[in-house]
Amino acid sequence: MSNLDEALAQLKRGVHEILPEHELAAKLQQGRPLRIKAGFDPTAPDLHLGHTVLVNKLRQFQDLGHEVMFLIGDFTAMIGDPTGKSATRPPLSRDQVIENAQTYEHQIFKILDPDKTLVMFNSSWMQGMSAVDLIQLAARHTVARMLERDDFNKRYGAGQPIAVHEFLYPLIQGYDSVAMKADVELGGTDQKFNLLVGRQLQESFGQKPQVVMMMPILEGLDGVQKMSKSLGNYIGINEPPDEQFGKLMSISDDLMWRYFELLSFRPMDEVESFRRQVAEGANPRDIKFMLGEELVDRFHGRGAGARARDNFIARFQKGTLPDDMPEISVNAQGEITLPTLLKQAGLTASTSDALRMIQQGAVRIDGERAEDRNAVFGAGVTHIFQVGKRRFARVTVT
Repeated sequence: MSNLDEALAQLKRGVHEILPEHELAAKLQQGRPLRIKAGFDPTAPDLHLGHTVLVNKLRQFQDLGHEVMFLIGDFTAMIGDPTGKSATRPPLSRDQVIENAQTYEHQIFKILDPDKTLVMFNSSWMQGMSAVDLIQLAARHTVARMLERDDFNKRYGAGQPIAVHEFLYPLIQGYDSVAMKADVELGGTDQKFNLLVGRQLQESFGQKPQVVMMMPILEGLDGVQKMSKSLGNYIGINEPPDEQFGKLMSISDDLMWRYFELLSFRPMDEVESFRRQVAEGANPRDIKFMLGEELVDRFHGRGAGARARDNFIARFQKGTLPDDMPEISVNAQGEITLPTLLKQAGLTASTSDALRMIQQGAVRIDGERAEDRNAVFGAGVTHIFQVGKRRFARVTVT
């Protein structure tokens, strides 16, 4: 196998579609580093493993010697990506965008080499664009082409409003490729229309069009819906090691292979060897341990994965409590109910979430299942609270 074949095999790993694939091979044969673009709108401060599918592919390009351009869409975030939306999405304020963008650089450098990564902001060229420039850009695309987009077409057919500024989003994302002179752009399968607009605009501006590489959308912990913080089926990059490891252990054995393909840097022949071992009777849990250790090490440093594995085994196979259990104080101002305590201690997202967990029998106090949703706690008491399998805290009421 030639070096080109090896590079193509690595880059095609886990990819849903390459448009057009023959152009990627041709660009790789040019003998110069390619300019690889991937854009992220800073619409939320925290990234999760679903976001890293694209970042992992950037790292593979980086390891092959290509120039990685991580684009933070601080300008487009103020428009709001209409992709997949059934209604106009409210734009973020400038302050929200800046606050979220500041967290992105720290998080991506857990995967990318900071010395080989060019972080760019599309406000750097969009804020200098005049109204005349924007009108001339808009003249390079048609309303008919915009309505070919599935979500726009459905909304138009259903009589739902489409704001004019939403048409600007794919134009500006496409113009980013012109400004960055991208050779390849990565995106999710839901971004196909926007990515192809980039090709069209580059041709319109006299550039060679970029190759589009679309990555699949990663399923969340439930194995059904895409990983999403709003759905609660996510693993955050900044979550503690034990939380990350425990969540990874909760995925199904079938989903484990999907995570290996899209999230692991282990060679695929090694992953296929793991598959054969499981088919021959090996315990899939032991293979999942290796996945968990690799990913926790990536985000928390070498050795963090092994420690999280040992803590997991101690908690769930030996029945012991974690050594690093947080000590939390909550202010009762007299007395505090169990749902409110769980929320204030950060063990649940809300009191309604706490009530749901109590009803499901997923809350324990000092090892005993909590059954009384109306239980109250007065100042001065300390108990060990457990929510689900992974969340523990020693809570003192003050």
